[in-house]
Amino acid sequence: MALVPAGEIVAAACAAGCGAGAFNVIGIEHAEAIVTGAEAAGAAVILQVSENCVVYHGALAPIGAAVLAVARAASVPVAVHLDHATSESLITEAVSLGFGSVMYDASVLPYAANVQATASVAAWCHERDVWVEAELGEIGGKDGVHAPGARTNPEQAADYVAATGVDALAVAVGSSHAMLARTAVLDLELVGKIRAAVPVPLVLHGSSGVPDDALSAAVAAGLTKINVATQLNKVFTAGVRGCLAGDAAMVDPRRYLTKGRDAVADEVRRLLGVLGAKARGCA
Repeated sequence: MALVPAGEIVAAACAAGCGAGAFNVIGIEHAEAIVTGAEAAGAAVILQVSENCVVYHGALAPIGAAVLAVARAASVPVAVHLDHATSESLITEAVSLGFGSVMYDASVLPYAANVQATASVAAWCHERDVWVEAELGEIGGKDGVHAPGARTNPEQAADYVAATGVDALAVAVGSSHAMLARTAVLDLELVGKIRAAVPVPLVLHGSSGVPDDALSAAVAAGLTKINVATQLNKVFTAGVRGCLAGDAAMVDPRRYLTKGRDAVADEVRRLLGVLGAKARGCA
């Protein structure tokens, strides 16, 4: 099945009322693990390369090419998505490499400037059949920029989607980026109001801080694309740490990175089950 557009995975999940798992990549081990977990679950999956990931690697092309190669070799549908891009040049490069979707993050701009910039990016991407996610309403905890108590206004969200032409909208409903504890409380009533007002799929960022039962409830309430990053980093690090703690003489990275990769694969498989995801979105 290999590489497919993110829009295909999200549309199938949205139509069936289940969640589409979108997992952030740090290195190739993450990409391999995420796909392994998706194959074990028999589910479609979205691999996300963030702007922060690009900064870590020093360039998009090497990690982007690796992730695309992993996606193309998969036995389930896999999309490759650029996450939280603030640079239009980075979006241009991602599209040229073969990314089928991007998340353009202009949320730090005043509302009118956000609309103008996002509409321009969306128009350019749509000319190239690239699916576009954007953000209205700050998601708490990202680099100190977003207020933790921020909430998306349903009417403004509908106006924003109409003005920008984006294909999906990330909303602020109680989650927060980079949470280590799964204690976030989502405003499910607000999710329902936004879902009723907005004609495109809704995206939950900061899902690592949301308990399993709340994730399932959020999907039932109307959220579709569920982004996960920190939770995978937690289990990867725990796997590596446990392996090294058990053998002080270990020096071969392949041995301890395998433990981290296996832990991520297991967590992805588990989370896709929580979201009800299947090979074409839902059963």
